[in-house]
Amino acid sequence: MRRVLTPSTAAAVVAAVAVLCVAFTAGVAAAPDAGPPGAEGGTLPSASAEECGPGDGTELVGCWNGTHYEDSLSFEQSDGLNETQLSALTDLTMARVEHVRQRPFKEDVPVETVSRSEYANDTAGGGNGSEAFRRWNDQVWEALFVVGDETNANDEIDSVFGGAVSGFYSPSRDEIVIVVPDGESPDIDPSTLAHELLHAMQDQYHDLTRPRYVGVTQDGDLAVDGIVEGEAVHVEERYAARCADNWTCVEAPASGGGGGGGGTPDYNFGILQTVLQPYGDGALYVRELVDEGGWAAVNETMNDPPESTAEVIHRDPDYEEGNVTFEDAATGGWETYPNQGVDGAETAGEASMFVMFWYQSAGVQFDSGYEYSILEPDRSVGANFNVHLRTDAELRTRATYNYAHPVTDGWAGDELYPYRNGDRDGYVWATEWQTREDAAAFRDAYVRMLSAHGDGGYEDGTVYVIDEESDFPGAYGVERDGTSVTVTHAPSPEGVLELRPDADLTLPDADDGTGGDGGSEDGTDGSDGDGSDGGGTDGDGTDGDGSDGENGTNDSETDGTAGSAPGFGVGAALVALVAALGLFARRAR
Repeated sequence: MRRVLTPSTAAAVVAAVAVLCVAFTAGVAAAPDAGPPGAEGGTLPSASAEECGPGDGTELVGCWNGTHYEDSLSFEQSDGLNETQLSALTDLTMARVEHVRQRPFKEDVPVETVSRSEYANDTAGGGNGSEAFRRWNDQVWEALFVVGDETNANDEIDSVFGGAVSGFYSPSRDEIVIVVPDGESPDIDPSTLAHELLHAMQDQYHDLTRPRYVGVTQDGDLAVDGIVEGEAVHVEERYAARCADNWTCVEAPASGGGGGGGGTPDYNFGILQTVLQPYGDGALYVRELVDEGGWAAVNETMNDPPESTAEVIHRDPDYEEGNVTFEDAATGGWETYPNQGVDGAETAGEASMFVMFWYQSAGVQFDSGYEYSILEPDRSVGANFNVHLRTDAELRTRATYNYAHPVTDGWAGDELYPYRNGDRDGYVWATEWQTREDAAAFRDAYVRMLSAHGDGGYEDGTVYVIDEESDFPGAYGVERDGTSVTVTHAPSPEGVLELRPDADLTLPDADDGTGGDGGSEDGTDGSDGDGSDGGGTDGDGTDGDGSDGENGTNDSETDGTAGSAPGFGVGAALVALVAALGLFARRAR
């Protein structure tokens, strides 16, 4: 995984993390080696075995240091790899990546190893920035209802990535580093090596240290990763398909390489599923680019990366955004963080917004999640959980996830402004949507989420209060004006009106402090709209689509894994590539 760290970190690091996605490698059909060839894409035919010899230059494709892509290795890595074996595996993998990508490497890519403890010591807290950034970032993740008020978002990010990094490519040092268990010889997943070598090739042709490969917002980061990681996963998939068909490949270590370990990790799955978005949607996006325009189309997109996750989710290079209108009118001592984000604002984007609503049903599978039906309130919690698993296209070698839903499909832009006032925190989140209907769908879902965490009883036009027992206590104002929806949060109802003095909102009834005792027009009264009672079922624990009312999964969607959903099952092999070292802990100043 490519990842550029905060300015306080000396080196820009590209990381690969072993987490969450189940890797399906058995029975994979062989994929074509590349899209339509052509000089405009810089693609070249691969050399024959006879043409491949020691000392050959970099003009040959499919041959590196005398190793041909159809060669095989005479050793296994059951006891780890020594230095000579690691070098031989690297040469063979480079030759094969060249063959799949139809492009030669320009120079050798060194592969080093580091122990798990050394890596942890070197990177602990390295991406979390200043105290101002950490406080600002806390409000971003609290606004997304993924990290609660009493939990540090930066610690949650560290917990997702800290123990799972299996390897990374460093553009600043032009090398790959594989993280291995303490006291053991390196076991390397060939797919991880191929993935990181593709990043090295990208760096040699495009220079990954350029500012264009680091988004200035959360959504921008994920969008850029859509092409950078998407190409790496696409090549990795083709590589794995050839291993399943006619190449002899080194078996992946049982742990997935790098000592990631097994079992069910104690991660914040809301953060994790946000970070995973480029690896699935990005790979599908690149697959379409190759199918339609060959590798030339990928090269062009690398030179002009996507600007939003909406572009990658919907695989639409011409996706149009709208203008977000926001004016800071806060009174009573509230101030933004002008040196964080973009003039104090973060852009969450469509992917993060989808995860926000989906995460509210994740408690059906994970102890750390919640059990509310937000995306589809008339269906069970399990059915809402499975929305994330119902994809319109599949990757060849692993489970992928869905990030598209009518509630968030109409995203046109957002600016989330964290505020501070002494020791009080708040935020104003201005969002823009393609149509009035899109805005209404988002607003209604957000209100359902508030009602689920509160006591129901949401009343339009009134500041809504969630009590202290919730992970997200405090006061909330939600306003929709045409295609715009603005969410305001402060510890008290009065604070909401200080942050938005022109808001058309009234304070809640002082008698109950909950924002009214009647239901809203859209039925978000907490009785069936928030999904806390599994509403929308047929009375037998199912919602009519096969979702099990007890564990919330659908056997028809588990690829034969009864009682668990793809990628989420207890005891599953958790293998995927995701961003590391604090994906959203960046741009601290």
